Amino acid sequence: MEALKQGSDALFILLGGIMVLAMHAGFAFLELGTVRKKNQVNALVKILVDFSVSTVVYFLVGYSVAYGTTFLVGAEELAQRNGYELVKFFFLLTFAAAIPAIISGGIAERAKFWPQLIATAVIVGLVYPLFEGAVWNQQFGFQSWIKVQTGQEFHDFAGSVVVHAVGGWLALPAVILLGARANRYRKDGSISAHPPSNIPFLALGAWILTVGWFGFNVMSAQTIDKISGLVAVNSLMAMVGGTLVALALGKNDPGFIHNGPLAGLVAVCAGSDLMHPLGALVVGGVAGAIFVVMFTLTQNKWKIDDVLGVWPLHGLCGTWGGLAAGIFGSKLLGGLGGVSFWAQLAGTGAGVLWAAASGLVMYAALKLAMGLRLSPEEEYEGADLSIHRIGATPDREVHW
Repeated sequence: MEALKQGSDALFILLGGIMVLAMHAGFAFLELGTVRKKNQVNALVKILVDFSVSTVVYFLVGYSVAYGTTFLVGAEELAQRNGYELVKFFFLLTFAAAIPAIISGGIAERAKFWPQLIATAVIVGLVYPLFEGAVWNQQFGFQSWIKVQTGQEFHDFAGSVVVHAVGGWLALPAVILLGARANRYRKDGSISAHPPSNIPFLALGAWILTVGWFGFNVMSAQTIDKISGLVAVNSLMAMVGGTLVALALGKNDPGFIHNGPLAGLVAVCAGSDLMHPLGALVVGGVAGAIFVVMFTLTQNKWKIDDVLGVWPLHGLCGTWGGLAAGIFGSKLLGGLGGVSFWAQLAGTGAGVLWAAASGLVMYAALKLAMGLRLSPEEEYEGADLSIHRIGATPDREVHW
């Protein structure tokens, strides 16, 4: 029976890893459909190469930083670990690699290729695993300190803060340091519309992400005996809550409508194992509102050119999710309890500060050392031809 359980657990988490791996196709198509046609190839290439760099760095460094486990031993010893530890690495890698994929959408259409790959290595090797280990592996006394102060540990079941808020708040300094896309905000105060290039691809990306998210959330149990139908239903309710509110506030805009479910899913990750489904519906709805309102403010009022709205979607909705676990996870509002709002506030605040400060230092250093932005000529021509020498429809657009 023990061998059966070990095999079942390994299969369970492997399936979760495959579902979250598929989400990276969702990131790729969401970005491809949102950017202009001259940057579509770049969107596809970035996601795949970022994932590949993330895999190598997390295998060699990041997983050891977070969990103290090294794979730099003989294959015979690795094989004796029954496969579960290796498959767990695969599953948690897909979470780590989501952070560069998140950032990619914010800096799209004008960022250099190689500096962001260096940033990916630093993030997945060090910045993310340090916070991941603190929250999910009891490192640095972080959880014990919060428990002493508030009576409960910081609860983040599937990464509203550890993955999404950290990714979104890392992206914000990068977006600001890069500056807006050329001609986005004109000197006379007018704003040039840069509409999505392909709504069907944008929608496809959103759907792939939405489906994969059930692996992201449900398989965060990590062993089959801890699987929770509550997590699945809460994820579903938050998804539709985000969609319906984004529909209402976004005035039928398909870009808002297809990001609505993602906002809801980002927000429900932290407390998806605690909330009542009606609480999850509210949490998702609030997240849908946050995305529509804050995307509009950042783009139109504050003139922060975050192309896919990754700071509102992941940074702010992830922050809301961390806090919402402490509100809707309480027994008073129909949740299972065992969570403190003050613990959630402390843990979420720490994640936001760590990510924003790390992002500022890292991207400022990269900007000084090698520059972050394409030249005006390269940006005008598009990242596809400037970096990859071929366009999305290469019947004519080929540079050798």
